Amino acid sequence: MKLLILAPCCFFFIALIKLLYDYLWIPLHIQHMLNSQGIKGPPYRFIHGNNKEVTKMKQKALSKSVGLTDDLFPKVEPHFYTWTNRYVELVISEPELIKEVLKNSEQIFQKKQLLDIGMKFLENGLIFIVLGIRRGKWAKHRKLANHTFHRESLKNMTPAIIASVETMLEKWNGRQGKEIEAYQEFRLLTSEVISRTTFGSSYLEGEKIFAMLDKSTIIVSQNLSKTRIPLISKLWKSADLLESEKLAKEIQDRVMKIVKKREDKVVNGEVNSFGNDFLGLLVNAYHDSDEKNRISLEDLVAECKTFYFAGQETVNSLLAWIVLHLAIHGDWQEKGRREVVDIFGNQNPHLEGIAKLKIMTMIINETLRLYGPTTVLQRTVIREIQLGKLLLPANIDILPLNIGLHRNPHFWGNDVHHFKLERFAEGIAKATNYTAAAFFPFGLGPRSCVGMTFAMIETKIALSMILQRYTITLSPAYVHSPILILTRQPQNGIQVILEPIHSNA
Repeated sequence: MKLLILAPCCFFFIALIKLLYDYLWIPLHIQHMLNSQGIKGPPYRFIHGNNKEVTKMKQKALSKSVGLTDDLFPKVEPHFYTWTNRYVELVISEPELIKEVLKNSEQIFQKKQLLDIGMKFLENGLIFIVLGIRRGKWAKHRKLANHTFHRESLKNMTPAIIASVETMLEKWNGRQGKEIEAYQEFRLLTSEVISRTTFGSSYLEGEKIFAMLDKSTIIVSQNLSKTRIPLISKLWKSADLLESEKLAKEIQDRVMKIVKKREDKVVNGEVNSFGNDFLGLLVNAYHDSDEKNRISLEDLVAECKTFYFAGQETVNSLLAWIVLHLAIHGDWQEKGRREVVDIFGNQNPHLEGIAKLKIMTMIINETLRLYGPTTVLQRTVIREIQLGKLLLPANIDILPLNIGLHRNPHFWGNDVHHFKLERFAEGIAKATNYTAAAFFPFGLGPRSCVGMTFAMIETKIALSMILQRYTITLSPAYVHSPILILTRQPQNGIQVILEPIHSNA
C-alpha cells in the first residue's frame, strides 16, 4: 500500500522539480546572464514568459488597418517593433552577427524544435529537421531537394509552369474590366504549379491537401504565443491539438493515396520507374536498398507536406504583393512590361530570356525586401558561446530579424519604407550601405531556401505572361492590412482590376 502511495508522490515531485527547472531556473539564469552584460528585455513571468503580452499586442495590431503604406513592422510584428525600440539588444539585427548565426558550421545555432501542434503540421520535413543528432537526416533530405531543383530539372518544369499560368489567364478572359482577388487567384495558380511540377498531379488531386494545410497553418499561428507545459500537454490535449492530429492523419492518408498510385503504375508495368519529379525521388528513396539513402514512410509524407505548403504559400504571397505594387506604381509596371515584350514579344517565356529580366528582378527583390515571406529565422543556442561581444548561455532563443534589418534606414537610407526599385539597379551586393547580411529574404548559409531559384523562375514566368496581356490597377475596394500567418499575407485579400492590352488580346 505504501508503495502505491509513494509512486504518484515521487512522480509528482520529479515533475515539479522539472517544471521549476525548465520554467523558473533556466529563464531566470538566462535573464541574469544577459542583464549582467547590459542586455535588457521585458521581465520574465513564470510559465507564460511574455506570451500573454505578445498575444495582446498582436490582437490589437490585427484590429487596425495601416493605410496604404509599406511601413509594416509595427503591424505584423508589434512586439518585436516595441521591444527593439525599448530594448535595443533583444533580437539580433546586426548584419555581421546574423551572418555568423545563419552560416555557423559548428551546429551551435539550431532551428528551434517545434512543440506538439507545430510538429503535427510539418514534422520531419526539411524545413524543420533539426541539426545535431538529426544532421544525417537533414543532409539526406537536402540532397533530394537539391536534385529536384537543379538546372536541368527546372528546365523540365518550365512547360508545366506555363501551362498552369495559361489555365489561370484563360479563366480571366471573361473578366476584363472587373475586379479580381489576386491573392486567391495566385493561391490556385501556385497550388497547380507545385502539384504538376513536383508531384506529377493536378490541383484537383491535391485540393483537399491544400485546404487541410491551410487549416493547419491557422491553428499553428494561433498557438505560437501560447504557453505549453510538456507534461500537462501529454496528459491533456487541447481542442487545437486534437484538430491538428486529425488533420495530420487525413493529410497523411491523402498523400499515401498519391504515393500508392505512383507505386501501382510501376507494379502494373505502365511505367518502368517512379519518375524524376520530387515525388518520384522520394518514392525511390523510400524503396532504396541502401539504408544510408533510405527514408522512412513518415519522412516521405512529411516532405510532401512541406513542399505542398512551402512551394505554394511563398510564391503565392510574393506574386500578390508584387501585383499590388505594380498596380500602385504604374510607371514601373510599364517599364516591366516593355522589358518583357522586348525579350519575349508575344511568345511564352523561356529560361534563356528569364535570365535577362533585369527590371523584373529589381521588382521582385524590392518586394521581397518589404514583404518577404518570413520576418524571423529563430535559432536555439545549444551550448554557451561567444557571439560578437556577447556571451550567450545555452537554451536561449535568438532571433535574426530580417524585417528589422530590411527596414533599417542605416543600411537602406531614409527612404527605407518606400518602394524604390533603383536601389537594386546594380544587383543585391550594391543595394545597401552594408553588404554582409543586409538582405536575406530566403535565409543564409546551408539552410537557405532550397527552392529559391524555382520560386524566382515561377514568379518571373507568371508576371511576364500577365504583363504581356493586361494592365493592372488597384480596386477602390482594397484595404491594406498585411498580417503574419506563418507567411506574410493580406488580411482582406488584394483586389485589382485587369484591362486587356488589345495588341495581344
